[in-house]
Amino acid sequence: MVIDEFDGISYNQIFEAAETYLGSKVCSSQRLRVSRSAKERNFNINVERNQEVVDVFRGVKFRWLLLCTKTDSRSMYNPHDLNSTIRSEVRSFELSFHKKHLDMVLNSYFPYILKESVSLRQEKKTLKLFTVDFEKMFGKMTDAWSSISLDHPATFDTIAMDSKLKSKILEDLERFVRRRDYYKKVGKAWKRGYLLYGPPGTGKSSLIAAIANYLNFDIYDLELTELRCNSELRRLLLSTANRSILVVEDVDCTIQLQDRLAGSQVMNPRSFQFEKQVTLSGLLNFMDGLWSSCGDERIIIFTTNHKNKLDPALLRPGRMDMHIHMSYCTPYGFKILAANYLGIINHYLFRDIENLIQTTEVTPAEVAEHLLKSDEPERALRDLIKFLEVKKEEARVQKEKEELEEEEEEEEEEEEEEAKPKKKLELQQGGSVGENDEVMMMTKRMPQLELAFTLGDG
Repeated sequence: MVIDEFDGISYNQIFEAAETYLGSKVCSSQRLRVSRSAKERNFNINVERNQEVVDVFRGVKFRWLLLCTKTDSRSMYNPHDLNSTIRSEVRSFELSFHKKHLDMVLNSYFPYILKESVSLRQEKKTLKLFTVDFEKMFGKMTDAWSSISLDHPATFDTIAMDSKLKSKILEDLERFVRRRDYYKKVGKAWKRGYLLYGPPGTGKSSLIAAIANYLNFDIYDLELTELRCNSELRRLLLSTANRSILVVEDVDCTIQLQDRLAGSQVMNPRSFQFEKQVTLSGLLNFMDGLWSSCGDERIIIFTTNHKNKLDPALLRPGRMDMHIHMSYCTPYGFKILAANYLGIINHYLFRDIENLIQTTEVTPAEVAEHLLKSDEPERALRDLIKFLEVKKEEARVQKEKEELEEEEEEEEEEEEEEAKPKKKLELQQGGSVGENDEVMMMTKRMPQLELAFTLGDG
């Protein structure tokens, strides 16, 4: 049986799975191929060309041989892969077994290899952070994204977040990843949407990294403002892998998404020509339209500082299933930060700090910054207390100023309301006075007119 690397212009899933699976069985091979890129932490071990690997499944021996055939690179042209013409060989696996085991191979052995390959990839997987590579946008679909290793230390144990909210998020994630069959049963795409909203510095990016580390999912960071049209968005989303997180940060700053009925063309200041842009309807169609079924076990996360600026259509369940409010620092969050940065779980200054935090709006990022200023716990805590006291006083002064301005505005409004009847009366009286003046003027002029007539008669 021959298993080619490509099936037409697409990668052969069986070949990829077999390559990963046989990498764990290479002890029977005399020659191995070992590699590791600068972006990975683990070694990749694969079968070398023309080497045979023997595998035993349910007591039956299977012989795998990796074959590589030289070919004219021009004959390998793939319209969806710009690098296809520079390849000079075609790879395939030759699988040998007794013909009576054919049904076992198709119904049991291959499904087993596919399942094992997924587990093996997850075990040695190096988390990646992907961003769009616009220079390769129209090459092979998977080349549209460039990646670096994601080595972010954030975990659910280290993020400064309310314990109840943290537990709620973990339960939701666990329920999502184990319900593949359930999503299929109810006819829904296997995906989940989260909206993280709150002031800057409250830990939205750290929570995303913690989710990625917890689930072992890659992150695709999508900048919508750089895309020219909905078709580019669709192409990028289709090229994301399963078991991944798609992140759109500060979605409220993407102007075209604030109105689904807005035109999808904007003026390009460089060329003075109209260009298309991504619209809200284009994004929504991928989130829960027909295109949403193209991929499994995916999480979509939007972040915003201003939830009220978002179109309600974006917020409904099925698109953003869970809304997570990232609030200011709490006493519980402070204790986590103190344990992370200072290595302490209790201190006599904690009570003063907790009282200040309860009455002051301060972000976890601000607290962490002041805890970093000294390696001595007491010095760092006292510095934090001074900062919180100053911040509390500034907030008090600002509040008094706003209240005073509000009172002045109310007084002005009251004065205007009181002045309205007076103005109306003056206008009415002003009209009467004007009429009386005119009568008096006419009366004064009457003797003069009579005198003029008398002289005329004379």
